[in-house]
Amino acid sequence: MSIVRAFKAVRPAAELAHKVAALPYDVMNSAEAREMVVGNPYSFLHVDKAEIDLDPSIDLYDTRVYEKARDNLNAMIAQGVLIQDEKPCLYIYKQVMNGRAQTGIVGCTSIDEYMDNIIRKHELTRADKEQDRINHVDYCDANTGPIFLTYRANDSINAIVSQVMAEKTPVYDFVSDDGIGHTVYVIDDPAVIDRLCTAFSGIENLYIADGHHRSASAVRVGVKRRSANPAYNGTEEFNYFLSVLFPDDQLYIMDYNRIVKDLNGLTKEEFLQKVSEAFIVTPYSEPGALKPEKKHTYGMYLDGKWMLLEAKEGSYDSSDPVARLDVSILQNNLLHPILGIGDPRTDKRIDFVGGIRGLQALADRVDSGSMAVAFSMFPTTMEDLMDIADAGAIMPPKSTWFEPKLRSGLFIHKLSE
Repeated sequence: MSIVRAFKAVRPAAELAHKVAALPYDVMNSAEAREMVVGNPYSFLHVDKAEIDLDPSIDLYDTRVYEKARDNLNAMIAQGVLIQDEKPCLYIYKQVMNGRAQTGIVGCTSIDEYMDNIIRKHELTRADKEQDRINHVDYCDANTGPIFLTYRANDSINAIVSQVMAEKTPVYDFVSDDGIGHTVYVIDDPAVIDRLCTAFSGIENLYIADGHHRSASAVRVGVKRRSANPAYNGTEEFNYFLSVLFPDDQLYIMDYNRIVKDLNGLTKEEFLQKVSEAFIVTPYSEPGALKPEKKHTYGMYLDGKWMLLEAKEGSYDSSDPVARLDVSILQNNLLHPILGIGDPRTDKRIDFVGGIRGLQALADRVDSGSMAVAFSMFPTTMEDLMDIADAGAIMPPKSTWFEPKLRSGLFIHKLSE
């Protein structure tokens, strides 16, 4: 079963929601965040990236950054920018990007179900990033950014969500600067909340789509609070973390493309000869960039030209959910053995370009001379993601790029009353 729990959200005053809502803390650096908040004292980046309100010389992980985040959050509450609901609610969060909608339920999920693998993962976390969010959650006494979860679509849940949206007026309805529509409904009827929670109890597993560091950190803070409160009974807020749960058939994974600095000492001819051992290489004569149309195919941009790569049969294990991923096939047959990219997490010769930036960004980097070769990818599917999580396996780095991004600041979950 999957536990979804109502909570008393701390959320923006209606007239300020569009100013408070901010992109997740990890999609921009500090300098970019400083630019984003110019003229907007209400931006939630003042909480999620509080270093922007301190001297740039201060280390990102300095205690003063977490203290500033706490102080900024408390000030926003004291000033009425953020207001806590009086009773536990669930919320509907709808996003629209380029005419395509995804609609999720905002609630709290269980740290026990995370630890018991009912909430399934597909990525490794880094200790330094995890500790950063642990400190942030602990100092703020709150989950400030929602975890992006998914589940296999369920007709009962869909029907309840549709009914609520048809009958209620949204509390927020705005378009952010990047053209994404954001609409929020409050579910405060105990009977409807109970119906939704009961429907989720029949869902076997939830899956982390995005937010592995935030979820791992939220769980570790919860465990830490349990140790400090040995008489806890399981109902305390620190036993749960803030989540938005979307049906899998509404989510969109974009391509996550690769670009490499050099050919590892090979000439163009030597490189293409080695590539042809595991891939069928076909020149591409159509105008514009080559966007792969099916699995196991790739666009390769080299020396001003696009080529189509098709993985040859036998070059990967089709029975292994990780090995048959396009990112794995490219890594295992080309990036590592030919270009010498052993660990794409740490190798400085490779870079990753999210599909939101467009394929021309790949060609531009190569044409500029800063990179030698680029690869456009067919997007990983939701089925791939869930198959790997169900197998208890780990996806290769930079396998998924979800759009649109959830906004932070629209919902805050306090860990203590």
